[in-house]
Amino acid sequence: MIFKDSPRFTFYSLHSAFYIYQVYNHFQLAKKYLHYYFRASNGKGHGIHSPFVFDFITTVLNDRQPYLAYEAVEQLRSNLLREQQVLTVQDFGAGSTVSKTNSRSIATIAKNAAKPKKYGQLLYRMVKKYQPATVLELGTSLGITTSYLALANPGTKVITMEGAASIAATARQNFAALHLQGVELVEGNFDLTLPLLMKQLASIDFAFIDGNHRRKPTEQYFHTLLPAIHNDIILIFDDIHWSREMEEAWEHIKAHEAVSCTIDLFFIGIVFFRQEFKAKQHFSIRF
Repeated sequence: MIFKDSPRFTFYSLHSAFYIYQVYNHFQLAKKYLHYYFRASNGKGHGIHSPFVFDFITTVLNDRQPYLAYEAVEQLRSNLLREQQVLTVQDFGAGSTVSKTNSRSIATIAKNAAKPKKYGQLLYRMVKKYQPATVLELGTSLGITTSYLALANPGTKVITMEGAASIAATARQNFAALHLQGVELVEGNFDLTLPLLMKQLASIDFAFIDGNHRRKPTEQYFHTLLPAIHNDIILIFDDIHWSREMEEAWEHIKAHEAVSCTIDLFFIGIVFFRQEFKAKQHFSIRF
């Protein structure tokens, strides 16, 4: 994730305006966010005619309850932000816009790669609301978002995937510290591990894709997951406006014939395949 949580928007510092994968610079991102903000629905459900999307806005997006799990995960985050242990990171994705070295402290990873609480807590509420039996996460990082996913429903099996061995080891320690049950961590390059995993799984009900932030791999993940789709499955893609490539991938996903509805929250994109949508519907909603 590139952005920190704030009442409106605050951006993570981008040290390179001309990143090799065409990551948008500070000015471009601000401009795009303002365009989104003034064109998106107001986040209250006004003018939304889809009962399903209206219910999502009112009962999930705008749920302000202070769930106990929030405190546990945010305490973990606070601990990690103080942890100066240095990890050697093998990066299979688009890399970091903040660090140009493979040696990074846990604190740095927690600050620049972990999901802000606003979005981790939204994923928590989505799992709590829709009760998926099997959740798949591509991109464990330190396990902060994984913890939100796992704590939302004790009956949910969470399979999380991480490419970097050192980060995966730290995530396992964090899962143990929170006494998480039902979390399976698959380690290795997604290009190799995801196809094998999908052959083993009977189905998945919820997937959060926060891995390789480039167009071709993101589209490949989507197509690898397609055989598992069903009416109630939900796919969430991270950083859909992170770069030109990611915006192109998002448009490709939206256009697929199996997709019936999408919700653009700027920082993440949500994809539904529900048959109740007789025609494609795409929403941009302020959050």
